[in-house]
Amino acid sequence: MKKLMVLLAASTMLAGCTEDTRPKASAAVAPPPPAVAQELGDDPAGEAELGTFGFDQTGMDTSVDPGDDFYLYANGTWAANTEIPADKSNYSMFGALDDLSKDRTRKIIMEAAEDPTNRVGAAYRSYMDTDAIEAAGMAPIQPILGEIEAVDSWDDYARMIGRADRLGFGGAPFVWFVGQDSGDSSRYLLAAYQSGLGLPDRDYYLTDNERFEGVRAAYVDYLADMLGFAGAGDDARARAEAILAYETELAGIHWDRNKLGDSSATYNKMSRAEMVALYPEFDWDTMFAEGDYDFDEVNVATPDSIVGGLELASNTDLRVLKDKMMVSALGSFASYLPAAVDNRQFAFYSTTLSGVPEQQERWKRGVSFVSGILRDDVGKEYAARHFPAEYKAQMQELVDNVTEAMRLRIVNADWMAEETKEQAATKLGNFRSKIGYPDKWMDYEGLTMGDDLFANVQAAREWSHQDALKRLDEPLRRWAWGMAPMTVNAYANFGQMEIVFPASILQPPFFDPNADAAINYGGIGAVIGHEISHHFDDQGAKYDTMGNLNNWWTEADYANFEARGKALIDQYNLYEIFPGEFVDGEFTLGENIGDLAGLSIAYDAYKASLNGEEAPIIDGTTGDQRFFLAWAQVWRRNYRDDELKRRLKTDSHSPSIQRVWVIRNMDAWYDAFGVTPEDEMYLPPEERVTVW
Repeated sequence: MKKLMVLLAASTMLAGCTEDTRPKASAAVAPPPPAVAQELGDDPAGEAELGTFGFDQTGMDTSVDPGDDFYLYANGTWAANTEIPADKSNYSMFGALDDLSKDRTRKIIMEAAEDPTNRVGAAYRSYMDTDAIEAAGMAPIQPILGEIEAVDSWDDYARMIGRADRLGFGGAPFVWFVGQDSGDSSRYLLAAYQSGLGLPDRDYYLTDNERFEGVRAAYVDYLADMLGFAGAGDDARARAEAILAYETELAGIHWDRNKLGDSSATYNKMSRAEMVALYPEFDWDTMFAEGDYDFDEVNVATPDSIVGGLELASNTDLRVLKDKMMVSALGSFASYLPAAVDNRQFAFYSTTLSGVPEQQERWKRGVSFVSGILRDDVGKEYAARHFPAEYKAQMQELVDNVTEAMRLRIVNADWMAEETKEQAATKLGNFRSKIGYPDKWMDYEGLTMGDDLFANVQAAREWSHQDALKRLDEPLRRWAWGMAPMTVNAYANFGQMEIVFPASILQPPFFDPNADAAINYGGIGAVIGHEISHHFDDQGAKYDTMGNLNNWWTEADYANFEARGKALIDQYNLYEIFPGEFVDGEFTLGENIGDLAGLSIAYDAYKASLNGEEAPIIDGTTGDQRFFLAWAQVWRRNYRDDELKRRLKTDSHSPSIQRVWVIRNMDAWYDAFGVTPEDEMYLPPEERVTVW
């Protein structure tokens, strides 16, 4: 078989969420590509938004043999003719829908801005008042920088860690968050997690090659400039180099990305006393009091890296620790400070790390800001305007059909014992689906917005902090969503046994009520399957029928399951994206299982929907061909090289081209396109992986 070459060009991504590498962009600019509807339901004729059946055939490159590279066959012309906008690190179907979502959301926010009593409008006005921001200068953050500068002891540093957490910035060897208790899914639990690195991954510090050495040099420049904003003098560069040296030592202590992805390894529930005993030399009580934390139990997700981080900090000059915290504070508040600070933050984290030439227009960032701090205020109106009830009903039918296909896969699995099948089927039966928007909305009681942007940000962060703490004493909020209706994404929540699909992803090319069934099953159906499959991927499979982290497998069945995953790891490890830079099959395993199993069960559901009839031929395509074309279409994406390189280290999803290539494991794809051993994508039947 000819070696399957990986183009250093196009790609995309779905997240444990669904979303998140590229044909080179040409000079031609695509207005948003012909791949996205301008408004839901704006076609009175009831015709598909894209092409004649829901697929943009103008984006294909039919000069490519589908068996040699199916991504380019389905998407090559789109990739060649679509330029990445100057304010983006990549451009995709997700990005095009996000642009549409921002336009819609802006209208909602601008209407609110006309009402002086509306907090949504007040928040937006304060963000857009750049004259006031420039006039205020660095004064708004000076009290915070002053608090950090006043730290003069190890115990004082402990207090400042609690204060920083409450103010919404880091700089310490660990961070706190409140989440569902993986061992008892009926409640919330406070958790501590390793932190303290300013670069995206420990490899950025520990790998010695030209690329990472260049990033580290640029990072020192950035740190020196930020310290300059904090008032450092001529020694700013020396102090910046000291921060890098400290973080490099910390990176050597941190867990790597594969260990961090292990749900069992990161669940270490302890009593408060047990946590304190891990490193009694640290003033835990003062830190807890400053952060307003009152708890009996805690999950210390990464215990040895937290202890190692504290040990390192205790032996580090206090000047370095304070400088590290000052830079973290400035970075956290950069968007709410003068343009000089904001632009410097952007120049490093977006331009240097991801190759993005320009900042987004202020209004787009303002929409994101308001949608973040007042998500449900904005989302409630967005859902009312842009997600009709009939779409929710049709989506529910798709969810039910794909879920049934998964049930049949479980029942018919020849590698599982009956007792394991029963547990898996029970787990599937306990699933809940959330579609479009929440049934109950957050009310943000007590949160007000005024003219002062920095004050608004601090108020929102304090409100969010207190709301998180309240959860520790409340029943689980099963009604709460982790995403807004205007978010173009989807996700699976292991503990709550749910799959969630916000309104904004339920549009072409993912979902179109007027498209051919094959398109909806190959698009949103595969996304549904992806999220269902997450509950049965390498980590989701560790959660039982009630959403608790609890082994429900027989030893032999789990060994079979792991062997299938290992085969997928080996397959993806072979994909070389840049010279010497490969997909990490272990790091991306959960998402790759989601893609393979999700597409497979979506295909089963599609075939079942035909009720034994043959799908019609449309524009010369069979139903199976349309199904696989739909899958390829949703993964259209062009990336900047720097962004794609960053994602190889930080994104648990494989690049988009390789996500499309998961079809190599499905016999139906070979039959649909007549793929033979002479084609580059061909895999012998014995090498094709089936997980579910």
